[in-house]
Amino acid sequence: MSATTAEGFTTGPAQGSGRPVRIGALMTALLVACFAFQLNASMLSPALANMAATLHTSAAGIGVTQTAFFTSAAVFSLFLPRLGDVVGRRKVLAGMLALMVVGCVVSALATNVPMLFVGRILQGVCGPTVPLCLIMLRREVVEPKRYGTLLGVITAVNGGIAGVDSVAGGFLTDRFGFAAVFWTMAAVAAIGSVLVAGLTRESKAGAGRMDWPGALLLAVSVGTMLLALDEAGKLAAANWGLFAAYVVVSAAAFALFWRTEGRVAHPLVATFHLRRRSTWPLLLVTLLTMTGVFAVMNGLVPAFAQDAAAGTGMSAQASAWWTLTPYALAGLAMGPLAGRLAATFGYGRVLRWGLVGAVVSVAFVAFTLPLQGRVWLLVGAVLLGVTYAGVANIVLNGLGIVLSPSENPGFLPGLNAGAFNLGSGLSFAVLDAVQTATHPAAGSVSGYVSAMIAGIVLIAVAFGVSFLIPKPSAAEARA
Repeated sequence: MSATTAEGFTTGPAQGSGRPVRIGALMTALLVACFAFQLNASMLSPALANMAATLHTSAAGIGVTQTAFFTSAAVFSLFLPRLGDVVGRRKVLAGMLALMVVGCVVSALATNVPMLFVGRILQGVCGPTVPLCLIMLRREVVEPKRYGTLLGVITAVNGGIAGVDSVAGGFLTDRFGFAAVFWTMAAVAAIGSVLVAGLTRESKAGAGRMDWPGALLLAVSVGTMLLALDEAGKLAAANWGLFAAYVVVSAAAFALFWRTEGRVAHPLVATFHLRRRSTWPLLLVTLLTMTGVFAVMNGLVPAFAQDAAAGTGMSAQASAWWTLTPYALAGLAMGPLAGRLAATFGYGRVLRWGLVGAVVSVAFVAFTLPLQGRVWLLVGAVLLGVTYAGVANIVLNGLGIVLSPSENPGFLPGLNAGAFNLGSGLSFAVLDAVQTATHPAAGSVSGYVSAMIAGIVLIAVAFGVSFLIPKPSAAEARA
């Protein structure tokens, strides 16, 4: 029999079929599943121009399909972890990967943008891959320090596979076209589905039903809010009437969701859980952190590196080698150590170390931009890789697992994944708007600096809110 603490941390043999699970085999299956998801998010970046040319559309047309993928990933993240609690996590994860294969095949065979759009939505089903993997790992690994270390290994992959994914995507696109990238994704996802089905043990969270009306309303609320953020990110080209309509629909759907959850026997998210200190401070810190930092490393820094007037004027490939690759490598190296430190010294304390480090790192990048040096960009990318990708991101993902209630362990990881995606979209909308509003002229270093200062303020607010997150005692090693 397994015992579970008040915070849901397993203290005995895992639930399931009773057969032993080797941690090495389990980690192999979970890592391949995470690789498959990460490839969908990052491997395609070098292929976007080729996709636009091959499908006879514009960069904006391809951008719509990218928005479809991330919106789909955010929406499915809200309820698939809970579905895993009800019908079995192995079953849901293997099924997600199988649908990802279908989506990749549809995208590879796409002859027009609508077909690619459908394929990318199907690929987005894999959105909650990382949270599900972390929950499954938690059911098998009892000792907090060991779990923290392995959590760091899995979550670090979510920041990029050491930059190899982008390089491989460019290689395949240059030689075989964008379809080769999708066929590669399909192969990895298929292998992941087989490994998950064969090397992991099934686990559930007791009796209960899936709250499909609640899932639908929450998906509509978050999905329309993401569309609103994407529209706002277009700034001068935005349709503000459409933005307002999205916001109204999102608010109405959430109001109906809140009302519904208070009346059903097995709610997707019990309203009293949303009021707990283990819920809303974590979601707020995740949202603020992502809004403050995501567009810095994934938008401003690469844009500055390629800016011939204000920046260093590098090519797209060179800017990736100088910024994104060292960022991903630093995060990958730091992740396992951050997870172990969180279990040893406390998740909240290590999170705050990461947030302070992220503030210092963004400040370093902002105030060295006028020097227009590649080395300064490289150092800044490494610092952000260590502090944000390697510490703050790892701990925020981990807190979603260890703070989730034992009777509904999938609910908080799902909402936290939604907060990550909302913050990502909001980051581009807010920081780009600050850059444009303060220095709209092209070739302005000050515009980049202003946007990064706004990011620093948001991360600093996240640091303050982080003191409200309760201590997950059962997930931390005792002296």
